[in-house]
Amino acid sequence: MTKIRLLTVLPALLVVVTAALGPTLATRPAEQAAGIPFARPGADAPLGTDRIGRDVLTQLLYGGWGLLLLAAVIAVAVTALSCVLGTVAALRPRVGAVIEGAADFAILLPAVLGILLVLTSWPDAGVYGLLVVALLFGTPYCARVFAAAAAGVAASGYVEAAQASGETLPHVVFREVIPNLREVLAAQLGLRFVEGVYVVSTASFLQLPTTLGASNWAVMVRENAAGMLLNPWSVLAPSLAIAVVAVSVNIAVTSFEHRRPGAPRRWATRRTRREDAVLDALEG
Repeated sequence: MTKIRLLTVLPALLVVVTAALGPTLATRPAEQAAGIPFARPGADAPLGTDRIGRDVLTQLLYGGWGLLLLAAVIAVAVTALSCVLGTVAALRPRVGAVIEGAADFAILLPAVLGILLVLTSWPDAGVYGLLVVALLFGTPYCARVFAAAAAGVAASGYVEAAQASGETLPHVVFREVIPNLREVLAAQLGLRFVEGVYVVSTASFLQLPTTLGASNWAVMVRENAAGMLLNPWSVLAPSLAIAVVAVSVNIAVTSFEHRRPGAPRRWATRRTRREDAVLDALEG
């Protein structure tokens, strides 16, 4: 089963590694012309040329790292914030009600509209504005998922013992509950990465953030769409790169989520004597 999971994520790993090493693998500068616009694949340009005669393969090698790195940053930020908020919501019902309402609002308002509103009203935001949009629209829904997962852990005996012994909320959140959400954390991290790829690709396709570079994959799709019939690879190559990462990560996350759930286990630190005494009293 582990080998199957590795095979599902292997295409994404290959694309990510190629994107990271892309600038060192390229045989010419990104902006150097390699032939006439939309030329067919040949010896000098294995994937042909784009709208201004640049090598599509070189553009592909240069254009992936910034997009994937920003998607990874979005995934980590949204998952981390959502995990903390969801855990707090499971321990504090009033906070849970606020997150529930925010999630309903985020679901009803399309993320693309949020991207347009934020980045057009804050034109110098660049990738920071895109990160803000991802946090605003991704965190409420993800936090609801963590709140549902943390509810069962919060009802466990050792969490009740920690609360009854007077432990602070940060201690219960970070030492008692979150370590038992590792599987949910890993699954949501993968899903948020896929969502981050979609958000960054959409914003780049609309040419809203200006700091990802002119050769990123989404911009390549947008700029070369007019010449797709002349050289299909100028559009298909970056589209396939985005799709392979998104689909393979999504498949890997799905297979991970279908593992048989077990009873909550305490992965956190050792109990204090005070917690042991309270837990013994609760069990007795």
